[in-house]
Amino acid sequence: MAIIEQTLAHIRPVSSEWRMKAQERLDSLTKPKGSLGRLEELAARVVAVREEERPSLEKREVFVFVGDHGVVSDGVSAYPQEVTALMVNNFLSGGAAINVLARSVGAEVSVIDVGMKERLAGAEGLIDRNVRRGTGNIAVERAMELSEARSALEAGIEMASRAHAEGMAMVATGEMGIGNTTPSAALLSVLLPADIKAVTGKGTGLDDEGVRHKIQVIEKAVSVNKPASNDPLGALAALGGLEIAGICGLCLGGAAHRMLVVVDGFISTAGALVAMRLNPAVTDCLFFAHQSSESGHRVFFEKEGIRPILDLGMRLGEGTGAALAMQVIDNSLKIYNEMATFEDVGITPGA
Repeated sequence: MAIIEQTLAHIRPVSSEWRMKAQERLDSLTKPKGSLGRLEELAARVVAVREEERPSLEKREVFVFVGDHGVVSDGVSAYPQEVTALMVNNFLSGGAAINVLARSVGAEVSVIDVGMKERLAGAEGLIDRNVRRGTGNIAVERAMELSEARSALEAGIEMASRAHAEGMAMVATGEMGIGNTTPSAALLSVLLPADIKAVTGKGTGLDDEGVRHKIQVIEKAVSVNKPASNDPLGALAALGGLEIAGICGLCLGGAAHRMLVVVDGFISTAGALVAMRLNPAVTDCLFFAHQSSESGHRVFFEKEGIRPILDLGMRLGEGTGAALAMQVIDNSLKIYNEMATFEDVGITPGA
């Protein structure tokens, strides 16, 4: 059995029994039932995913997948493609926002080249899983071959398996790739489905005219690639990005290993959505970190009936929102593990 199909076969929904067991403990803590709101919900989900009486999330890692996009040549980004490689060097030297925030929550940061256009020979710390040097221009052709999408997806599964072997309990998605809000919007429009205008935003900072042009490019891309986009993997290969495929693989691999997968922003959500369409049970292990200021992100949450952990108006990517959400998840679990019960302190509720 191929790696992807084997991984999909190992993903199962969380147990309602573990959810109930977690809720019983939460209700026994020295507080009114439900008074800690979403912290209680998050803690119960952690217990159900991990299937442990007292879970520990001490080891965690952020995976930043990197890829470039041929559609940048159509003027869909306010930044040139060269910025991708410059930012990768910034990640590797520890100077980017994700490095700062990951350090604050004790998370390791791994950077994986699955589709960079530029070859960074000898870049210390860069994990080389490059499938091809950037995608095709989706406005005129498919992004990649199906075999290439599978290879990038398998790289994400490999990262999840490596993290599991190293004792990680919680992993987070991150990405870098100039122009990647364009393929993300295209994927959301097809897989949700949703109106292209509703899921297309400013990305790196386009003005109104730039957004109108971007919508036109995505409309062309969806039309050109419609024959190849009739299933999740086909849509990923036709319209997506190599880093988006890597994120999809991390979501699948993380769920198969019963790890928490903290999904960052809009681009990461596109990868997560492909994973959700491949196996809906993966959703139980996905913790959506925040609602990006990208308009399409709100559409995703509304259509899927999901509530993100945070809403801070962020749109940087890299895994920054996921790192912040890790702290909230940490706090929810500390409440669950460390707070005294009524029995511990000799109180009889309602007495």
